[in-house]
Amino acid sequence: MSYDIIIKNGLVILNNGEVETDIAVKDGKIAAIGKELGEAKETIDAKGLVVSPGMVDAHMHITDPGGSYRDDWEGYLTGTKACAKGGVTSFMEMPLNQVPATVDAESLQIKYEAGKNKLSVDVASFGGLVPFNLNGGIQELDEGGVAAYKCFMATCGDRSIEGDFMNADDYALYEGMKQIAKTGKVLAIHAENSAITDKLGEIAYKNGETTLKAYVESRPVFTEVEPIRRAIFFAKETGCRIHICHVACPEGVEEVTKARNEGVDVTCETCTHYLYFDTSELDAIGPVVKCSPPIRDKENQNGMWEKVLSGEIAFITSDHSPCTPDLKDKENAFEAWGGIAGVQNNVDVLFDEGVQKRGMSLKMFADIIATNPAERFNLDTKGSISVGKDADFVLIKPNAPYTLKAENLEYKNKLSPYIGREIGAQIARTILRGETIYSQEEGVADSRIGQFILK
Repeated sequence: MSYDIIIKNGLVILNNGEVETDIAVKDGKIAAIGKELGEAKETIDAKGLVVSPGMVDAHMHITDPGGSYRDDWEGYLTGTKACAKGGVTSFMEMPLNQVPATVDAESLQIKYEAGKNKLSVDVASFGGLVPFNLNGGIQELDEGGVAAYKCFMATCGDRSIEGDFMNADDYALYEGMKQIAKTGKVLAIHAENSAITDKLGEIAYKNGETTLKAYVESRPVFTEVEPIRRAIFFAKETGCRIHICHVACPEGVEEVTKARNEGVDVTCETCTHYLYFDTSELDAIGPVVKCSPPIRDKENQNGMWEKVLSGEIAFITSDHSPCTPDLKDKENAFEAWGGIAGVQNNVDVLFDEGVQKRGMSLKMFADIIATNPAERFNLDTKGSISVGKDADFVLIKPNAPYTLKAENLEYKNKLSPYIGREIGAQIARTILRGETIYSQEEGVADSRIGQFILK
């Protein structure tokens, strides 16, 4: 048989572990795995490289359309090019930051239109759960093809912007969970206690606090743990499948593990930045590293790594949430936008920090960046290197340190807390459905073959 592509001589991460083998691709799908596969129109020599499933980043924000309010934030064009360069072949897009927020059929269609001819990678969508879409919006989103839902227990959105996102109060959370349970899809939750964190932040600001250290102190660990418990309790009452986003403390992970052991359908993620930075270095870096939940201390970080390596955290995401430079350029950390631009450095940083520095197995690496999120959100053609799946790969050059520079970034605004950091691995090539969308030699391709994934 003649194939379109054969990737030869790489160390390939399969479902049962890594093996040096070849992969054949036909019509965008993985057609065969093994040696002596035959002829192909193109042969890619992956000798010395690790061939992993392309990353499925289950938590990413694109602000397209910006609704004239956020037109200069990250759009599909730059955001998906950054994905390609970073080894991310598909992602789950959050329903907020774009205007209008994705909360019903009309806003979902507006989002799809905004992405036409701009996608370098594949995109699945979250629909929002907000207090104002409980009379049909949940069902419209399900029919429109969202892969899952997202809500905030923390304060979010700008009430001066019509159509912006809004956090769910307890009633909206309860009623929304009942409705989402009927769809069978997962509700992803930003779990922070808004009443307490808002008030603590207000008090710190009035007392003249300006530092990121003080900002972290205004969002203590228990303000994550309490809403995680509450969300789990509501899930038990409603039968809704849930996922806790960007858990930043081991205590939060423990609540999820306990509930799962009791039979609750709940998973959680953490983010690359919680495993890389710690509180002691935040003020030296500046507000570009501000996010919520906040980046906690070194002891907390060590505890999070223990949870990752024990398998209690289902997957790792970027929570890529960039803004314009003026919203980060603040003397007072409490006034700065909370969100980190990180999608381009998910794979290389995690490979370095997890596999190379901490001995994470390659199978676990592939599971936490690709297989587990694809399975959780039913992206059934994604997430693993096996026959019949989409031919989505990232080729990683191990033990190849480089220093990230701003000009390396594909983001619309060249902001990242990783700038100036030495990263010990490199993305050599990214392949989406059999087509190279990034290589070190050629850069990001102009083909824009990405598609919206409808469920």
